[in-house]
Amino acid sequence: MSKELISSSDYSEILQQAISQIYTTRARVAKQINGAVNSVYWLLGKLLFDRQLAEGYGSAVVKQLSADLKNEFPDMGLSPRNLWDMKRFYERYYQADEKLRQAVAVLPWGHNLLLLNKVQSLAAIAFYANEVISKGWSRDLLLNAIKMDTFRHTQTQLQTNNFNETLLPISADYANEVFKNSYNLGFLGITEPIKEQELEKRLTEKIKSFVLELGKGFSFIGNQYRLEYNQKEYFVDMLFFHRGLRSLVAIELKIGSFKAEYVGKMNFYLTLMDKLEKSEHENPSIGIILCAEKDRLDVEIALQDINKPIGVSDYQLLLPKDELQTLVLNELNKEI
Repeated sequence: MSKELISSSDYSEILQQAISQIYTTRARVAKQINGAVNSVYWLLGKLLFDRQLAEGYGSAVVKQLSADLKNEFPDMGLSPRNLWDMKRFYERYYQADEKLRQAVAVLPWGHNLLLLNKVQSLAAIAFYANEVISKGWSRDLLLNAIKMDTFRHTQTQLQTNNFNETLLPISADYANEVFKNSYNLGFLGITEPIKEQELEKRLTEKIKSFVLELGKGFSFIGNQYRLEYNQKEYFVDMLFFHRGLRSLVAIELKIGSFKAEYVGKMNFYLTLMDKLEKSEHENPSIGIILCAEKDRLDVEIALQDINKPIGVSDYQLLLPKDELQTLVLNELNKEI
């Protein structure tokens, strides 16, 4: 039997799906492991809480307990400090909403310690915990988000898209959950202005980090994706497919502020994509214009009479040369 040949685009889709399955499986296993460890820590914290042990008069008991437990379980990290942290872990969440308890239960212990020490609001903790789960944030990236007060910024932002007007209600609700008003591209480590081509190049090189920032369900198809119609060529900066939405997602990158003409160009691209690329079983293609900053009223007017689903998001790119930048650059130095 002769070997069947497939196109490069088909192979790219197979590869991305395979990678996605591996990451999904790894994440599932990690959740199971974290859940088991945190379950033990939760029960130990409850034990200390129920016995009303407090730092001070209870220190000798906890110190002895730590020594005896480490003899029995030397690899579990049962230091006195960690035992007190387990008690704090239980105290913080034992009366909390079940969904929040379920979210923190599957986080790595280091992430939970960061949330215990840096975040007071349970609503903010729920937000960050869900972001870690959905995007696979490392501890450093979680710290980055906390320092940038991402939760507060997210709560104050208004939708800058026309999904409710251009998609079916169930798809519009899902799209509003999937796409954000602002993205953090700090993982690129950029500290000076760059051109759009350089931004695209760096995002392509760090595509795993970019997909994690976008969220679950995205598969990368390609950059400078060619659309040919009426003997003319057009190029989409970055093209993805979202499995949950069953939609192609075109992303156009702009290094400056939002301009109304960007919407017309994206609307044209989406028309071509629906005509040339979209399969019968797929939903309408979605466009995201990613720019350095946007004015909500300008976006609202520009989208008013557009019949294709388009969102406008901004991004945080330039980092101060301080500890925060160091944290992000340390993340970059790890293997992707």
